[in-house]
Amino acid sequence: MWHAFMWGGVSGSAVLLGALAALFLPIQKKVIGYIMAFGTGVLIGAATYELLGESVEKGGFLATGTGFLAGALVFTLLDIAISKKGASKRKRSHSQSSDQGSGIAIFIGTVMDAIPESIMIGASLLAGQGVSLLLVIAIFISNVPEGLSSTTGLMKSGYSKKNIFILWITVLFISGFSAWAGYFFLGGASLEVMAAIAAFAGGGIIAMVGSTMMPEAFEEGGPIVGFLAALGLFVSLLLNEL
Repeated sequence: MWHAFMWGGVSGSAVLLGALAALFLPIQKKVIGYIMAFGTGVLIGAATYELLGESVEKGGFLATGTGFLAGALVFTLLDIAISKKGASKRKRSHSQSSDQGSGIAIFIGTVMDAIPESIMIGASLLAGQGVSLLLVIAIFISNVPEGLSSTTGLMKSGYSKKNIFILWITVLFISGFSAWAGYFFLGGASLEVMAAIAAFAGGGIIAMVGSTMMPEAFEEGGPIVGFLAALGLFVSLLLNEL
């Protein structure tokens, strides 16, 4: 059970690593864009192979399709809500609002991104074959640039390094707890319920990629990010075959 918490914490720790890099290292914006693009491809692959593909196979198309569309819709509605509060560019390293409310919205948006991903990390342990490394790697890679760009936004909102560190430690524990919850509460779920929940997370991930990661990657990295995203998807395919 605590393995789920550990793996959720591992994926969430990437946000903290990205934050530390933003606080103490001079990192060019285009590098953030390159990492974001690669992470986009890996996440799309993970959502497709690990979440949607297995959901259709084990729980059927109806449960998978319903969960997927619901996940995308819920994420989009929540994204609209927090965007109005100042976090529309929470994954961007510039153009952040300078008020404290915007900083809290950035934090809430990051938590909103982390919870469904971590739940499925925990749920992946239920098969008895160990954690889905593809899912962990994909989420880890995508969380690094999020920590980089969101931390810059928090600094522009007036947050001190100490408070930023506390916020991202909180995200780490929320990720770990969400993974534990996914393992604990989904243990007795039917195949259809598991499929719907996995697809729900997949829908949220795809919506998040489309609304936040892809625009940021192209804006910062330029046309080359298309190839890097394809490379990330290729890596997902490779990891899925191992």
